[in-house]
Amino acid sequence: MLINEYKARKGLIRVKLELDSLGRISWIRITGDFFMYPEEALLSLEKALIGVKLDREEVGSVIRRFFMSGVKVPFVTEEDFINAILGVHHETQTS
Repeated sequence: MLINEYKARKGLIRVKLELDSLGRISWIRITGDFFMYPEEALLSLEKALIGVKLDREEVGSVIRRFFMSGVKVPFVTEEDFINAILGVHHETQTS
């Protein structure tokens, strides 16, 4: 599992995801302390990211289309979501 916590100007975006053997997102969960209107739009974003290659161009394209659909996320930008997703790293085990 790959994870990231990204600090936006007014919120924290947490991303957990898994990749398939081709480097495409096979599972993703986005959470955090940000507000999104409409609230159910976050599930739509996660679904739209399934099958997307983990690179700036493909992820950015999905995120930009998502924001163009009229979704509102106060104080959090498209770039914040892109950076949160692209900043994932392997989860480390702590003892």
